[in-house]
Amino acid sequence: MRRPEPQQDLSAPWRCGLTLLVVLASALSPPVIADPVSQVKALGKASLLLKERDRDLIAYQADRPRVPASTMKVLTAYAALETWGPSYRFETEFFQDRAGWLWVKGYADPYLVSEELDLIVRALERSGISTVAGIGLDDSFFSPEVEIAGRSSSDNPYDAPVTALAANFNTINLVRRGDSIRSAESQTELTPTARRFGLAGSNGKQRVNLRERPIAIRYFGELLAAKLKGAGITVGDGQKNAPVPSKARLVYRHANSRSLSEMLAPMLKYSNNFIANALFLRLAEPNGQGRVSMSAAQGAMTRFARGRFGWRDFRIDDGAGLSRANRLSARQLVALVEAFAPYRELLPAQDGDPGVRAKTGTLRGVSCYAGFVRRSGSWAPFALLINQPVDHNLRRRVASSLTR
Repeated sequence: MRRPEPQQDLSAPWRCGLTLLVVLASALSPPVIADPVSQVKALGKASLLLKERDRDLIAYQADRPRVPASTMKVLTAYAALETWGPSYRFETEFFQDRAGWLWVKGYADPYLVSEELDLIVRALERSGISTVAGIGLDDSFFSPEVEIAGRSSSDNPYDAPVTALAANFNTINLVRRGDSIRSAESQTELTPTARRFGLAGSNGKQRVNLRERPIAIRYFGELLAAKLKGAGITVGDGQKNAPVPSKARLVYRHANSRSLSEMLAPMLKYSNNFIANALFLRLAEPNGQGRVSMSAAQGAMTRFARGRFGWRDFRIDDGAGLSRANRLSARQLVALVEAFAPYRELLPAQDGDPGVRAKTGTLRGVSCYAGFVRRSGSWAPFALLINQPVDHNLRRRVASSLTR
C-alpha cells in the first residue's frame, strides 16, 4: 500500500508575509511618547507641584528639598522688589579731591554698562569737570573676601566676579584677528586690560569675564578714563583703588537710567548671574551702609525667606543658583511664585508657548522650571525640580502640558 504524501501547508508563506508586514509597520510607526508629567513621576530625584485655586492639582514629592539652580533668581528678584520697589534706581557717587583726582564710590549698581558710563560722563561735564588728575576707585562696600558660592574659575561670562564697582557685568567682548584686537561693541572702547585679554585668547570673537576683583576694578577705571578723554576731558594716567578721601567733595550722584524692574526682566530672561548675585549681596545692606560679606548676604536672605514664607527646611548659599548647596522644595518655590504674582510680567514667556511664564534652572544633572501656566483663563503656579540627567526639553514639555 502506498503511503500518503505529507500535506503541504499552503498558508505558511501567507503567515510569514503577514509577520513581515507587522514588523515593518511597527518599525515605521512613531514611538509612543509618554505623558511628560508621567515621565517626571517615573524619576526618583524629581519633584512637581501644580496648584489651582489654592489646592494641589498635581503633587509629586513636592516637599523634598532639591537643588533649584537658577530658579533661585526668582527669590532674589522678589526680595529686591519687596525691599526697594520696582521703581528703585541704584546710585553711584563721584567725588573730586583737592589734588584734582576723580573718585568713584560703588554701591553694587549691577547695570553700569557702557551706555550708562556715557550718561555719567555727560553729567560730569555739566558739573564743571574739565580736568582729572587721576582716577580713584572705591569698591570697599563689598568685603575683599567676598567670593560667590558655586562660582567656577572659567572664562565664561556667567562666572564673572561680583564687585561693588563694575562695568559691563565684569565682562569684555572682543574680536581678535592675529595681533589685531578690537572691541566687539561700538559703545565700548578698547582698553589696555581688554587688549591683554584679547591677545591671550583665540582668534575670532571672544566674550570672557575679568576673572578677579583687582582686574575688574582696574578695567572700570580704564574704561571710564577712555570715555572721559573721548568727551574732551583731560585725564592723568594715575589710578588708585582705595576709600574715597574724607575731604573729597561730592560732585555728582548718578541714579541709573534703568529702574529695578527694568534690570530684573533681562536678568530673569537671560539668567544673568552677575546681576543676581550683586543684588543678593546688596540686600545684606539695603541702605548702602557698612560693608557687605557673603555670610551676611546669606544670613539676610535666609531671614527674609523665613520671615516672609515661614520656611524651615531650606538652604540659601547664593542668589543666582550657582551653588549646589542651595536647597528648596517644589512647595516652597510655588509659594514664592504665588507671592511673585504682582510681578509676573517680569518672568520670561516660554518660546512657542505664551501660556507659560517661568524661570529655568540648569546645572549639570539639574533641570528646573518655576512660574505660571495659563489654565482656563487664569494663571496657576507650578514648580518642577529634576536633580538627575534628563532631556533638557522635558521641563518645557511638562509646562506646556500643564496648560491643558
